[in-house]
Amino acid sequence: MTSPDALVRVTTARGVTTLTLDSPSNRNALSTPLMTELLAGLDAAVADDTVRVIVLDHTGPVFCSGADLKETAAAYASGTVPAGMLGDVLAAVRQCSKPVLARVAGPARAGGLGLIAAADLAICAAEATFAFTEVRIGVIPAVISATVLPRLHPRAAAELYLTGDTFDGRRAAEIGLVTAAVPADDLDATVRRYLDSLVRGAPTALAGAKELLRRPPAADLRDELAELSTLSTRYFLSADGVEGVTAFREKRPPRWVAELDR
Repeated sequence: MTSPDALVRVTTARGVTTLTLDSPSNRNALSTPLMTELLAGLDAAVADDTVRVIVLDHTGPVFCSGADLKETAAAYASGTVPAGMLGDVLAAVRQCSKPVLARVAGPARAGGLGLIAAADLAICAAEATFAFTEVRIGVIPAVISATVLPRLHPRAAAELYLTGDTFDGRRAAEIGLVTAAVPADDLDATVRRYLDSLVRGAPTALAGAKELLRRPPAADLRDELAELSTLSTRYFLSADGVEGVTAFREKRPPRWVAELDR
C-alpha cells in the first residue's frame, strides 16, 4: 500500500501498474526522494508477474519540470548534484522488460523530456508544452541525450537544444518525442486504447520485441538474418508461441489474455 506522503503513487489493475508522480508542489521535479521511489516502483512492477504494462502518470498540471533546482542549489557545497541519479532512472525505464507508456497531460521540461523519451510509448495532450531549457540556466541536456536524441529528428534536436524554445504537443509528435498528441479531452481514452492493445501481447513476446527495438544493426545482412531466423524459431517453439498459435487456430483468447479477466 502506498504511503500517504509518497511522492510516487502505485496502483495496479488488470495487468497495468501506474506509477504516478505526486509532488505537485514542486511541479513533480526529479528530486532524489522522488527518483528513489520511482526506481523502487519500477523494480516492483518488473518483479510482479501479473503486471504486463507500466504507465508513468502525474498529478497536478505539470508532468515533470526536470531537475529539482532547489535541491541542486543546496547540494553545491558537496560537489555533487541530484541530477546524477537521473541516469539510473532513465536506464531503468528504457531497459525495462515490460512496455512503459507515459501519459503526459501537462508541461514537461528538461529532465522530464528524458523520462518521456525513455518510455516506449508516450501519449500527450496536444496542449501540453515542452522545452529543453538547460542552456538558459547555463547547463546542457547531457544525461537525457541518451534517450532523447535517438527519438528526435536531428534538425529539430539542434534547434530545440540550442534555443531552449517552447513547443507544443503536436510538434512533439512531429519530431518523434511522443507517439501521439491528442486533445486533452481524448487523452485518457487514447491511453486506454493503447493499454488494451499492449496487454494482449504475450509477456515473453513483449520483452523480446523490446529487445529487437534496442538491437544494433549487424555489419553483415546475411549474418543478421540468420540470427533473426534462429530467434524467430525459438519464439515459435516457446510455450507462449505454441499457445498463441493454438489459440488463434481455435478462435479463442490466448492464456495471457484470459488471465486478465480472472
